[in-house]
Amino acid sequence: MTVALDTIGAAAAGSSARRRHSRINSIALAASAILTLLFLALPILIVVPMSFSSAGTLQFPPPGFSLRWYQSFFGDPQWVESALNSLAIGAIASTISLVFGTCAAYALVRGSFMSRKALEANFMAPMVLPPVIIAVSLYIFYAKLGILGSYFGIITAHVVLTVPYVVLLMSLAIRAFDVRIEQIAMTLGASRLEMMLRILLPNILPNAAAAWLFAFVISFDEVVVTLFVSGSHLTVPKRMFNQLVLQINPTITAIATILIFLSLVSVALALWLTRGTGIVAKRRS
Repeated sequence: MTVALDTIGAAAAGSSARRRHSRINSIALAASAILTLLFLALPILIVVPMSFSSAGTLQFPPPGFSLRWYQSFFGDPQWVESALNSLAIGAIASTISLVFGTCAAYALVRGSFMSRKALEANFMAPMVLPPVIIAVSLYIFYAKLGILGSYFGIITAHVVLTVPYVVLLMSLAIRAFDVRIEQIAMTLGASRLEMMLRILLPNILPNAAAAWLFAFVISFDEVVVTLFVSGSHLTVPKRMFNQLVLQINPTITAIATILIFLSLVSVALALWLTRGTGIVAKRRS
């Protein structure tokens, strides 16, 4: 009896120690995650207040509140032209990427042809390769084609960079859509094109909108490839880079804040669009 009680007591003590150890590990993990997030957010916490500074130079903390650097951005015709270029290139490139990326995603998900895995890896390559390698490759290729420094060259380069993200997101959406619905539609006489336009696309439209937003933000923020292929055309990131090379202008902090806000709004809108869809449900499960 005494031995049994001792065994039970030892087991209880061991269980208590394990719970305490698990609790300590959970606290340590949460603390490390919070510190990592704070470290990543530290530049934002510095740049955003500096964009509202009344100082004539970069100064933190700001001595006063002012919108002078936002006025400097919106009042400068060159910055406005660069912003319009970025918006136009981003909108066109993301739309083209959505069309081609959706078609490619459908073929990769529903197709059963040879080398499908190799083709999928080829689509994902721009996400893995360093941007400078892609930039040099496109520079040489565009120079031979004679489209270096043209809007067509910039847009196609941005399509190369954004298509992988569209393929990834749309593959998840198409995979989550029940293939039996497609089969029933085609059994009832619909062609594959009619099925895609009238059955599949309306059901994955929120995911398509989210993919377009991600592609637009990636295109709008792109600078490395743009520096190589854009020639004399300026986008906002390229002009920011050129300004930083020449001088440190506090207007850069206002532009950076606008880009941060644009990215956050786009991500939030993408999450809102995909709520309740197959992708969100799959992640929650």
